[in-house]
Amino acid sequence: MPAVKRVGHKGAHHIAPGNTLASFDAALEAGVDMIEFDVLPEHRDGTGRLLLAHDYIDARRADVIELDEGLEHLRGAGYSGIELDVDLKVTGYEERVTAALRRHRLLDRALISTMERESLRALRDFEPGARIGLSVPKLRRDPLRTWYTRYPAYAIGAVARELLPTSTERAMRAGHFDALMCHWALVTPRLVSAIERAGGELYVWTVDDAARIARLEALGVSGVITNDPRLFASRAS
Repeated sequence: MPAVKRVGHKGAHHIAPGNTLASFDAALEAGVDMIEFDVLPEHRDGTGRLLLAHDYIDARRADVIELDEGLEHLRGAGYSGIELDVDLKVTGYEERVTAALRRHRLLDRALISTMERESLRALRDFEPGARIGLSVPKLRRDPLRTWYTRYPAYAIGAVARELLPTSTERAMRAGHFDALMCHWALVTPRLVSAIERAGGELYVWTVDDAARIARLEALGVSGVITNDPRLFASRAS
């Protein structure tokens, strides 16, 4: 079984503030195989500067940087061989992101992910050879964090766990996307098997517990995304 890829969320968000050069360096120091980061257009229609930010509140922070600066840093010699998960937060700027990745000669190391199916179609049109991933479920906040959203989420999740393997396998075989970026609560052995049959990849977000990482590793997922990549070292020790 291939080793599970160690993916740092926003770099290494629990070590240094996420979506910053310092966070990317912390992730590299922790031994990740892939760095996930968010790209957000300055304006909601997809125009303006391309910022490394999770949302429009995050985009107002003092240390926010632009995509070109981040990519220039990530193409440095120390990052050679590190894959990138470039997460798009809204629609309308897909071509600009793929162009930036190509300009910095990083497209072949990148997986471009999104919750927006419209963006998947745009990415296929603009860059047919790009590796792209659908993130599910379509959420802006984790419903398991609070008691009043947790129990409805469990009920909805039970239905999603039943339907997701078949729909994902069908979509991957049709070429709609290459990877599924999936919340850990929706991951099942059936989903892992379905994606293996389709020849795709399964990345699980966002896992900040070493025991859960171990269970996902045993299932055979492609990668685990965490805010604290030091947890991978604690798994190995």
